[in-house]
Amino acid sequence: MTPRADHLTAEVVELIGTVVARYHEEYEHAAAEHSLTGAQARVLGLLAREPMPMRRIARSLKCEPSNVTGIVDRLESRGLVERRPDPADRRVKLAAPTETGRATAAQLRDSLDFAREPLGELSVTERALLKELLQRMLGVTPE
Repeated sequence: MTPRADHLTAEVVELIGTVVARYHEEYEHAAAEHSLTGAQARVLGLLAREPMPMRRIARSLKCEPSNVTGIVDRLESRGLVERRPDPADRRVKLAAPTETGRATAAQLRDSLDFAREPLGELSVTERALLKELLQRMLGVTPE
């Protein structure tokens, strides 16, 4: 049974929405600074964590693999991504960042100050609690 929305829940939902909107706005701006679209920046950020096949990228972004192919094509033409065989299954191609791609992904990540600055005003204990609460909301096992 879904709990009835109370005033506090409504306020929290609205605040989360505001945080998400501001994050996306800043992310799009940071991407544009590198002449990337937001989608290209998100793919590059995913690949900076680990190379992955198109289907897995599409699942992560909740989009069609054909959309991911076009994004990876554009990133590859700029020298930010390369395709390589998967060592575990040579029939599968992995998209992987080049050195330039990894550096660009790091610059993008480092330029996202909107959340980092306010979070810096929270104590370590408060940030740890916020992390735990967000993980619980998302059903993620705490690290």
